[in-house]
Amino acid sequence: MFRYVVQRAIAFIPTVLGISVLIFFAIRLIPGDSITAMLGTEAGMLTDTQRASLEQYFGLDKPAVEQYFIWLGNVAHGDLGYSVRHGQPVLDVILHRFPVTLELALLSVIIALSIGITLGIMSAVFHNSPIDLFGQLFALIGLAAPNFLIGTLLIYVLSVYFGILPNSGDYVELTKDPQRNLEQLIFPAITLGFAFSASVMRTTRSAMLEVLSQDYIRTARSKGLREYPVVVRHALRNALIPVVTLVGVEMGYLLGGAVIVEEIFTLPGIGRLAYNAISQRDYALVQGVTLFIALNFLVINLIVDFIYTLLDPRISYAKHS
Repeated sequence: MFRYVVQRAIAFIPTVLGISVLIFFAIRLIPGDSITAMLGTEAGMLTDTQRASLEQYFGLDKPAVEQYFIWLGNVAHGDLGYSVRHGQPVLDVILHRFPVTLELALLSVIIALSIGITLGIMSAVFHNSPIDLFGQLFALIGLAAPNFLIGTLLIYVLSVYFGILPNSGDYVELTKDPQRNLEQLIFPAITLGFAFSASVMRTTRSAMLEVLSQDYIRTARSKGLREYPVVVRHALRNALIPVVTLVGVEMGYLLGGAVIVEEIFTLPGIGRLAYNAISQRDYALVQGVTLFIALNFLVINLIVDFIYTLLDPRISYAKHS
């Protein structure tokens, strides 16, 4: 297992390098420059000398390839650069915003798994019944309804009509006021978790239907075992492997920043940070956030591989390594 972890960690390097090359040069293809984006209309008042000085200060006067290798060398030492918009090191800005996105992602996953797995099991156990029909209808609506529509409806109904939802834009950190923080995040989490639970429900249902038709399940039932242990202990564990795969992919997406939901509920997370950084041509911040998101994906995929071995002992990475 240790050897497998080392191999996966080494495999991270070319993946991250490829992503860094793509994002570094892609952001520079966008029309405009970071000096103009940073100063806005005041950029027109700069003299050529002042603009050249600013470009030299931020390292923008060098060729793009040279800028890339300078940035890559700094990244190797833990320095992701300096944000021209925030006036702070990129790593500090990311670490300040990341807890919001992490908390939102975890809440969304909890909601999605609670609803999706429960509905998926019930739909499979009561196959072709009204419960199954309800579950499939729920999944269909969840997959068809876009996040921005669900979020807008929640804001209108709960904030404008009933006045339950707190005003957007006054986010409070979890350590300062847990209750207020949860009130701010629960509805964005429901918005994200709703669509996610639909995917989990469909995956759980199809996996459970397949497992419940296996011979060892029929054998367990023929021995007189009650339906509950047959479903939960024998069937569910094997059916969870595709669900874990789905959660790994979705969790990576959520940690990458649910841009639309964070924008609708004005949450200061990674998604809004990346969106604003792109629109403001904050090169260092875009590169840093993208690299950070890519690392999240890789680490989550590695964790998912470990969970496979816990769910199914037949999977052993030690043998393959």
